[in-house]
Amino acid sequence: MSSDANTPVLRNCIRLPLPQDELLEVTAKAKDYAIMHGAAMRSKTAFSPDSLNFAPFVLVPSSFPRKEFEKAVALQPIINRLMHNVAHDEEFITTTLAETIKVDEFTANLFNIYRKVLAHGFTQVRFQISLGMLRSDLMLESGCPELSPRALRQAAGEDRDQDAVAVGKGGAGTAAAAAGRKQMELEMEMELELEMEKEEQAERMERMEEHGAIQLCRATKEREHRAAGIQSAYCCWKQVEINTIASGFGHLGPASKTIQRFVLSELGHADKLHNMPNNKALSGLCDGMVKAWDIYAKPKAVILFIIEDVSYNICDQRFHEFYIRETYPHIKVLRRTLTEVHREGKLGLAKELLLGTQEVAVIYFRAGYEPGHYHSQAEWDARYLMETSLAIKCPSIHYHLAGTKKVQQALAQPAVLERFINDPEEIKAVGKIFTGLYSLDDNEAGNASYEMALRTPERFVLKPQREGGGNNVYGVDIPDALKRMSRVERSAWILMDLIHPPLTKGYMVRPGGDMPPQIVDMVSELGIFGVVIGDAEHIVHNYQAGHMLRTKLSTANEGGVAAGLGALDSPYLIDSDEEY
Repeated sequence: MSSDANTPVLRNCIRLPLPQDELLEVTAKAKDYAIMHGAAMRSKTAFSPDSLNFAPFVLVPSSFPRKEFEKAVALQPIINRLMHNVAHDEEFITTTLAETIKVDEFTANLFNIYRKVLAHGFTQVRFQISLGMLRSDLMLESGCPELSPRALRQAAGEDRDQDAVAVGKGGAGTAAAAAGRKQMELEMEMELELEMEKEEQAERMERMEEHGAIQLCRATKEREHRAAGIQSAYCCWKQVEINTIASGFGHLGPASKTIQRFVLSELGHADKLHNMPNNKALSGLCDGMVKAWDIYAKPKAVILFIIEDVSYNICDQRFHEFYIRETYPHIKVLRRTLTEVHREGKLGLAKELLLGTQEVAVIYFRAGYEPGHYHSQAEWDARYLMETSLAIKCPSIHYHLAGTKKVQQALAQPAVLERFINDPEEIKAVGKIFTGLYSLDDNEAGNASYEMALRTPERFVLKPQREGGGNNVYGVDIPDALKRMSRVERSAWILMDLIHPPLTKGYMVRPGGDMPPQIVDMVSELGIFGVVIGDAEHIVHNYQAGHMLRTKLSTANEGGVAAGLGALDSPYLIDSDEEY
């Protein structure tokens, strides 16, 4: 993520700032509303199992281009299928992680379980079934001229200025080259303008049928903005990562919308609520676990949540459990740590997983994604025990490995998607969402990436094979980090292009924060949930399952809410650079 003085700003859903007395009153109400509706966490600095703080949240929803949101939602089932196919490709996972497991002990331990499970053999039908509850995280990328001819014109103007300088220095040959570039830019502009006009005409017809005069007014404003040469904050989106384990915020995503709907109504803007999309993430994810439970087909079997020793993000976990118990009261949910599974767990005669006398149908991992969750060999033995059982895992070990950064970097390479997706249009659609991802292996390509990172570190982020936030290295810190690594150690990391999202402006409300809160510059990361269930040959369920939005200060690199660096938010869908 990066921003500067030229970063575009998405329009707010309401006019800010708010009058101070109104801001104080609505913020105080919203804090209480958050706690009373489960948008809360346990404090890391003053932990108590008997108390909660409200989770940090953005007071009013952040704007997000409707077209890009809808594209992300529509693409999720394709991403689900892609990751399912990747997870079941033993050769691809083994080859892709071959160098990483030599230097990354955690990934090597996971891969060792994977290798032993494969050697054990997938002999039981139920053993083959996997439950994937994924979250595809994305950010808007403001450098998308194909979506904004105005932005292209601005860039072309800068290039023309540079060409003029070059003409003064380089003579007629340089001038001819500059003229050629100008002509190409003008032709590209014309083509893009025509394409934009066609798309806008189709959109206007569709929107007029759906929303009538309101959308006609918006289209007119957009046309006027374009004629005036106003810079567009419209963007395309790029994938940050795919989470295949502990994809949290199924409750807190919808809960943030609940808070912000309340705030907008209190501020007299109930007319804007229709621009906040429906979000059934909690039910969508929990129903996925129940569908897997149905496939297991043992009425007395339970769903097991694997949890951390201390759960700070307790509301998000418990609301999953409570939804299942309230909606499907015949299904029991247990919560256990890896240590407790090692102490209580065993395999039955048919390889069923037993905790005491209770058989486990589905295992939902909310822990196990970082080294700190494995205190000793006992926790690794517990993980292996579960993997060799008949219980349906979310994720299975092969799904876990499919979510590593190294695998995602390999998927971004040309032609690799053809291995997992048959439809050319789907390949094209998925290929567009990848930002630059580069290997750092000790080979020609990896060494070239290494030198590129040393020359222009401000362009990149350095990522290890970890989940949970707080592990990445950004910008100017990259050279020192890389120089401390051996050539072999670099294989445990990947290099990714830094994304340049547009800004939003708003109030970020935090426990112990300023009252009234101050307006700050923010950037957001959207997560789209997906559920996929199947074996190596067949997918029986595949659907998009809601969303979540995390927002952070524009000056912050990391943005995890549970890690204390971001805030809950929800998207307010906009169709153009519309006025309030």
